[in-house]
Amino acid sequence: MPSRYCVGIDLGTTHSVVAYTPLDVEQAELSLLPIPQAVAAGQIDSFDSLPSFLYLAPEPEQAAYRLPWGDSDNDPGQVVGEAARGKAAESPQRVVATAKSWLAHSRVDRHAAILPWQAPAEVNKVSPVDATKAYLRHLVAAWNEAHPDAPLAEQQVVLTVPASFDPAARDLTRQAALAAGLPADIVLLEEPQAAVYRWVQGRGEQWRRNLTAGDSILVVDVGGGTTDLTLVRLSEIDGNMELERQAVGNHLLVGGDNMDLALAFRVAQKLEAAGHRLDPWQNVSLWHACRAAKERLLGSGEAKSETISVLGRGTKLIGGTISTELDRDEAAACLVDGFFPHCTLQDKPERNVQSGFQDLGLPYESDPAVTRHVAAFLSSQRPSDGGNPAGMPTHLLFNGGVFRASLLRDRFCEVTTGWAGGEAPTVLGGPEDLDHSVALGAAYYAWSKSRGGIRIRGGTARSYYIGIETAGLAIPGAPRPLRALCVAPRGMEEGTAAEVPSQEVGVIVGRPARFRFFSSTVRVDDAVGDSLDRWSPEELVESDPIHTTLDSEHCEPDTCLPVRFQSQVTELGTFELYCLSTQAEERWKMGFNVREDGDA
Repeated sequence: MPSRYCVGIDLGTTHSVVAYTPLDVEQAELSLLPIPQAVAAGQIDSFDSLPSFLYLAPEPEQAAYRLPWGDSDNDPGQVVGEAARGKAAESPQRVVATAKSWLAHSRVDRHAAILPWQAPAEVNKVSPVDATKAYLRHLVAAWNEAHPDAPLAEQQVVLTVPASFDPAARDLTRQAALAAGLPADIVLLEEPQAAVYRWVQGRGEQWRRNLTAGDSILVVDVGGGTTDLTLVRLSEIDGNMELERQAVGNHLLVGGDNMDLALAFRVAQKLEAAGHRLDPWQNVSLWHACRAAKERLLGSGEAKSETISVLGRGTKLIGGTISTELDRDEAAACLVDGFFPHCTLQDKPERNVQSGFQDLGLPYESDPAVTRHVAAFLSSQRPSDGGNPAGMPTHLLFNGGVFRASLLRDRFCEVTTGWAGGEAPTVLGGPEDLDHSVALGAAYYAWSKSRGGIRIRGGTARSYYIGIETAGLAIPGAPRPLRALCVAPRGMEEGTAAEVPSQEVGVIVGRPARFRFFSSTVRVDDAVGDSLDRWSPEELVESDPIHTTLDSEHCEPDTCLPVRFQSQVTELGTFELYCLSTQAEERWKMGFNVREDGDA
């Protein structure tokens, strides 16, 4: 059955949204999908977003959260959405949050049941991939319930991912999507690009008159768990204005969750001064309570103060609560100066390591100052087209729920105006779309792509390298030197392939082996086949290794077989690398899905 709709899914760290438009219309007609979900035991309601929280309900509670489509499409023990978010303050040990950030964390096995992180043994934990699948499965069921004659598996679907996701994280997202029932030809689109598509769609052809060749747009996406940075430049080609994604930032685990935690730390200090010292689970509960308070204090209603309460745990407080007040000015001072401080364009994020021993949880940024991370990103860009040598953008596009607060937008504009010598970048769009722009932009991208409309050029956000162990004399206790071979340059376009020229390289067949990979967002001039003998940690970042056994029908096990390489970027936006034997008709795909037995 042919597709009837173009569907965009924003799989957010804290909220997920589905937008769509009919395919056969002359102008995109964008709508949001109402998503039924449990809001409390025995209560179902629909909202235009699904909180990305998963409550692992004990068996006696499961019947109370039954959904309209029954249990055939969902695990009754997995409660997704508003009710799960509410449970985060009451039973944090049973609630999975920030699963999306765990997908990008290469130090753990993302197929292993590790979430909620450090939950007690009686909780049946789930993997980051399975949690992601639960969110997407809920969205698929909600769509199919609303459109029984047009199942989601048969539509043109675009799923968004952070621009900073590496190939392994993208592949894990795709695995979860296919397992949840999304179509096999699902397209992955970077979230900041989706926000730009939404802005373009909202202005029709007017956007070409708002921008001129040489302009650049800094997309600053500060969501619940991450900060994503993308620089888009405009150029004129054959008389037409075109958009090109020039650079993306690293995967930064700093966002709204950090802000909630900052408020929780301040409130905990006030409670301790009043004689209430919180235990670890009360602190987690306080964190979630401060999230709700922040949204009310800094939202459009701008409440003057909020009462923050957590359940008591002491002998005299069983069944009771302890509370304190948090006022708006106090919250604003904490968040504005803590996360958007004034700094120079030359400032770098601070490295605040307090101990050599570190928990193996999520690798949160040690410096929560978003403005310093943005300064470092812009300073790392050196345009080769004669543009602004400091990499300063001419325009800003905000995205992410954090920027619903006008005082945070205003402070960011104030800081960037200082960087530009007093010339304020033009802000594109308003705050009304911040929660939905990614999903709406993804749906518009799918519709526009089907009609040959505007596309942001740019290809891969990084250049990719394989690590090759050099030949040489063995030294006790010392690893052999490694060289990095560029197998894909930054900007390699979708639907293209490249033969990788190199000196002869051998690969071990017939036994398990570990293959090392690297990527770079700053080495813009490397070409396919370039070889690096040395590099700084800022230049090349090691990605997930691939653990696999390459079996050969023509060689004995443990043979070193000479190979050449071929790389390609598929039309779906995924990067693939192949090893091709130079002695026989054999070829191996080096899949970026990490091994399932873990490599922490």
